[in-house]
Amino acid sequence: MQLSVVVPTLNGRTQLAACLDALAATAPESEVIVVNGPSADGTTGMVREREDVDVLVEVADRNLNVARNAGIEHATGEWVALVGHDRTVEPGWRDAVAAALDPGPARAGAHVHAEGYAMPGGRERVGAVTGPTEADGDRNDGPESRTIAGREVTYVDGRNVAFARDALDALDGFDEYLRTGGARDLAHRLAAAEYAVAWQEGMCVRDAATVGPVRPDSHGRAAISDGGRTERDWYWKYRALAYRLVKNYGVRPTTARRLASHAARDAFSGFAGVARGNGTPSAWFGNGRDVLTGSGRGEGAGLLARWRDRDRRNPNGLSSRSDRAVAIYDRR
Repeated sequence: MQLSVVVPTLNGRTQLAACLDALAATAPESEVIVVNGPSADGTTGMVREREDVDVLVEVADRNLNVARNAGIEHATGEWVALVGHDRTVEPGWRDAVAAALDPGPARAGAHVHAEGYAMPGGRERVGAVTGPTEADGDRNDGPESRTIAGREVTYVDGRNVAFARDALDALDGFDEYLRTGGARDLAHRLAAAEYAVAWQEGMCVRDAATVGPVRPDSHGRAAISDGGRTERDWYWKYRALAYRLVKNYGVRPTTARRLASHAARDAFSGFAGVARGNGTPSAWFGNGRDVLTGSGRGEGAGLLARWRDRDRRNPNGLSSRSDRAVAIYDRR
């Protein structure tokens, strides 16, 4: 099985080193592509000194989906995996990927174990495979699935997923309009194209132990850095949610109902926090304003995207530009 592994990173040097060490031990024959940028912690020098990284792609954009597409663009494997820089793969990870995406008997030396394998809806083409994450002693025991407008959608973990190359090409990679929720958007498009999402128990990753500081991004908001978590950005959460729903399903009662359901749950949770003294009424009203504004803009952008690309629903995808990389270091 020809497997390329793409690892996007931003200011996560220590965790990235642990991630790459695990990949070298578990999948030494795989092509490894690190997409960095714009880090300010010495990541470039560390990666260039390693012999187990085939390609380093430097990008200037802080958008994770831009980094993902940049890595996919330079991958040569028939299968392309994405691993978060803050995760380490467990032994057997590569064999689990192979068991789902390359199930034939021709893989000499591979240990095939397909427990937990599933192809929802009776579809025959496997477009993606994902598996469990272990963190703080907890382990997710299966994929998350939803039925939306009569379509069964199985979500993938964007930091532990492998795709068949033909599926990525058919769907034009990730949507770079999105700052968050890119993997969920791709899951909707996989379902629409009738690609199955497989679950493999052996495709397990762990969260890296080191958690660093949170740095502000260029827009003044906190960005996930060195594995740190940010406060929720309500504006972009609902802008992304509305965009994904309208782009993939159009304007219909189902999309309005799901948006309203999410907003009602979050509004109640926020109000309960105010009642417990964990928030202020002004912040709660401000979050409500962000929800409404983000939803409106997301719906408008989703309609435009749906009109611009009626086939893949991805006008901001892999083929939309060729200027992502500012520098490429290729050892192949």
